[in-house]
Amino acid sequence: MTLRVGIIGAGPSGMAQLRAFESARRNGADIPEITCFEKQSDWGGQWNSSWRTGLDQHGEPVHSSMYRHLWSNGPKECLEFTDYSFDEHFGRPISSFPPREVLFDYIKGRAEKSDVRKYVQFNTVARHTSYDEDTQEFTLTVEDLATGTTTDHIFDKLVVATGHFSTPTVPEFKGINSFPGEVLHAHDFRGAERFGGKNLLMIGSSYSAEDIGMQAHKMGARSITFSYRSAPMGFDWPENTVERPLVTHFEGSTAHFADGTRGEFDAVVLCTGYQHKYPFLPSEMSLKSNNVLYPGNLYKGVVWQQNTNLFYLGAQDQYYTFNMFDGQAWFARDVMTGEIELPSLEARDADIQRWLERQAALPDHNAEADFQSDYLRELIEATDYPPFDLDAVSQLLKDWMGHKESDILGYRDMVHRSVVTGTLASRHHTRWLNAMDDSLERYLNGPSQDVDTGTLATLTGDGTVASN
Repeated sequence: MTLRVGIIGAGPSGMAQLRAFESARRNGADIPEITCFEKQSDWGGQWNSSWRTGLDQHGEPVHSSMYRHLWSNGPKECLEFTDYSFDEHFGRPISSFPPREVLFDYIKGRAEKSDVRKYVQFNTVARHTSYDEDTQEFTLTVEDLATGTTTDHIFDKLVVATGHFSTPTVPEFKGINSFPGEVLHAHDFRGAERFGGKNLLMIGSSYSAEDIGMQAHKMGARSITFSYRSAPMGFDWPENTVERPLVTHFEGSTAHFADGTRGEFDAVVLCTGYQHKYPFLPSEMSLKSNNVLYPGNLYKGVVWQQNTNLFYLGAQDQYYTFNMFDGQAWFARDVMTGEIELPSLEARDADIQRWLERQAALPDHNAEADFQSDYLRELIEATDYPPFDLDAVSQLLKDWMGHKESDILGYRDMVHRSVVTGTLASRHHTRWLNAMDDSLERYLNGPSQDVDTGTLATLTGDGTVASN
């Protein structure tokens, strides 16, 4: 009997799983019967951005947390597919920090070249999952959002590829219900134009806060205040930006902070993170974790401990993204098909514990980059995924973090070298701070009226910085 594999989600993780099976097929292997369910009308997950917030046209929670004018906040060279380079897709070098639409075009390009769209049922949402221990089969109930029809599908293996940056964590603050301005979570942020001339409070101290805050600065906000729970981000912020300890309470438009200071604000953006939320799974199969580099209960960060027919992709915090999802998908594929034989439950527990202990001892971001590089190395070495220089990528990640510390508004103007092709990225025609048109057409086809001919920084092949 042919192995039946169900995949929930056709974002970058689900697309990676489809690509992994297609790669095996092209190499002459018999592959399972595959069905992928995607609740949106197109694939791409987060990268398939929408103007909508809250609920979509079908009354389903909006998936994407991306927004207008979002540019990559990490070098594209750190996420490049080894079997489909940026050079291959675009036919020429592009800059190291492209906007969302450019990266969406890139990941779609590989999937379309692989001819895996035929496996995906779009506008179809997973509703319920059960597992029969006797037959070792999953029953997955899905709904066709166009017709409202529900159907049951039987699978031998189930892959959860829905991501974990879509269900906001929304804390409560005393008095916030009296705040007269706009209050929203980063998940519902769609553009900073409306914050022009406004005093903006960002609650949070991670990537969302940093990026939306500087987006607001770019779009003319009068001031940006970051309120942190544990530690300030500590970047060399522009003059209109400060960091304060956590908000203790609100009184009207006034926010009071733990250090005794206070400020008047026009809007509040909660950059307070996301929950692992899998409403289509029963509790005994649902991952419960903070946003960490190595969640517990997943062998190799992929295989569910209590049921090795269940797999999670992209369930961890991420320095690597697209290429890590590939490594996970190739590993999951080989476990499903029996190419990789899993050790005993006890051995898997010991392996998970080894990674968790190492994670607990990580002293800084540089060590975290090395940690995830070593994790991905294990996955790649276990499969036939094309290897690449993970140490070089880890160093690139460290360089990127250093550039952010020295120039939070200019790090996206740096260029880096691909570890896949050796190509040095081109300089974008416009500095990020002055680039107001983030469309694919404008990005690729030349400068607009906001072109900036000032000095741009270049990361040379030996890692030194030159001005041009």
